[in-house]
Amino acid sequence: MRITRLIAGTLTAGLLGITPIAISAPASAAVTVDTAATITSSKSTYVYGETINFDAAVTTSDPERAYAPGEATLYMLAAGSSAWEAVATDDGVSYLYFSGIKARGNAAYKVVYAGGTDLYDGDVFNPSESAPITVNVARKVVLKSTSNRLFGKIAPKYKRKPIKVQKKVGKKWKKYKTFKTNKKGKFSFKLPAPRRGKTFWKITVPGNKQFATWQTTGSTYSYRGVAPRASITN
Repeated sequence: MRITRLIAGTLTAGLLGITPIAISAPASAAVTVDTAATITSSKSTYVYGETINFDAAVTTSDPERAYAPGEATLYMLAAGSSAWEAVATDDGVSYLYFSGIKARGNAAYKVVYAGGTDLYDGDVFNPSESAPITVNVARKVVLKSTSNRLFGKIAPKYKRKPIKVQKKVGKKWKKYKTFKTNKKGKFSFKLPAPRRGKTFWKITVPGNKQFATWQTTGSTYSYRGVAPRASITN
């Protein structure tokens, strides 16, 4: 009889349409996460026309998630300008890489992260901005030599501008002469050579707000049966 009542009770419950209720744990609330943007470049000084590559990242304060989702933008502030210019964007999750940026002149660069939201759990990532870094750019100087004559061209737009030449006397550099480019930015001049030994020279294209100073050193020498020679190394 006890067995019969248990079975009947089970059947009655089924007939009444009682449905088991599944109880789940409450979903975790979305959180707000702070971020920090950083940027670096492999060199601090480039030559006009060279390619600049930047490494960057947007890290978070969340110990369970190292990097923030979404897009970051590279900005440039050219020397003499008051306005930041957007140069490139990257949406890498763990690593940002800005490549192919042409060196046009002295400038500051920074990375700006506009913030984002994780579509999976709703976490909100606050915006952040890196500290600016300065990249200097020297003019492009094509320098060649034949015998004791030096010639070449300087870019960009270096019309009738100075090229300073210093001579090494003992351990010090002394002013020798200042030459100038022509209206096309080209130059040609001679440097004397001693009868014995070498004379060392420093050649400088002065910098300004837009461009860094360019310098190189070299020497002139002479020997029997051959005209004086100039040897220049960058």
